Amino acid sequence: MKKYSWLMFVLLFTVSLFLSACGESGTSGSAGEDGGSDGGEEMTNLTMGTGSVGGVYYPLGGEMANLFADNIDTEGFDVSSVESGASVENIAKIQSGDFQLGIAQNTTMINAVEGMGEFEGKDVGNVGVIGSLYPEALQVVTLDSTGIESIEDLKGKKVAVGPPGGATREAAEMVLSAYGIEEGDYEAFEEGFGDAKSKLQNNTIDASFAVVGVPSSTTDELDAATGEVKFLNIEGDALDEVVANSQYEAYTVEPGTYEWQEEPVETITAMALLLGSTSQVSEDLAYEMTKTLYENAGDMSIAQAKLITQDSALTGAQDLPLHPGAEKYFKEAGILE
Repeated sequence: MKKYSWLMFVLLFTVSLFLSACGESGTSGSAGEDGGSDGGEEMTNLTMGTGSVGGVYYPLGGEMANLFADNIDTEGFDVSSVESGASVENIAKIQSGDFQLGIAQNTTMINAVEGMGEFEGKDVGNVGVIGSLYPEALQVVTLDSTGIESIEDLKGKKVAVGPPGGATREAAEMVLSAYGIEEGDYEAFEEGFGDAKSKLQNNTIDASFAVVGVPSSTTDELDAATGEVKFLNIEGDALDEVVANSQYEAYTVEPGTYEWQEEPVETITAMALLLGSTSQVSEDLAYEMTKTLYENAGDMSIAQAKLITQDSALTGAQDLPLHPGAEKYFKEAGILE
């Protein structure tokens, strides 16, 4: 009887260990597949964070996803591009493992690496640059009918400052502050670029800020609908203050950038980057994506695609951490020594 009891105990203990091991294995696999917060398991089914509908990140992300799918032959490989709050959100979600790819401004990535701004005290060591895409300009837009002539006139006005989680909000607040306009001096609308265009068009707001590639289709659509788009310049001491206290550089949107644009627009610029997880995107897969992007960008139809070249592949990203797969490609292509 004692022998029988002992055998039953051993059998039950063995089964218990087996079930426990199966349970732990299942939990680990689920977290990796769902893009959990550990972000430590390599994946081939990737999610790319873009931006709000009406900006450039959103359609560009969709075209890049298709470009990768058409040119990369890796088992189980797929990229889904999703709308997001853009730069800040995309970096944060790559870090957490919710996104594996994302588009972001180099200024935001610099803040993330240096632990400044919204990234104070946060570690983004698993986020690497795949490459630079195109220059973005801060467009401050109003309509002739508002009577607004300069940024100083935005005090007391209704102003779209960009969606939460994007770089536009930070840039808008910085520029307004340089003109002596602080939070509470205006009514802020946290709008995506498409919604801001609609609100300008129906006179719900007075002006909007957008860090976006130029020419922007949303701005073109606004002018087509109203015929009275007006750009507000960032210039003089305010421009000097912004450039001196940020990673932005002075930039001129030259006449003719939009067919209806007759005067130059003084503003600031940053570079858009494609970022990838160094823990969830393997070196080999990142290499294939980098190679595909810089050797086949011309297959995309979006206007900014012509600016995605090997010559500018590291513009604005020279001091930022590269994804090992991107670094491998850049050395192979002679872009890096």
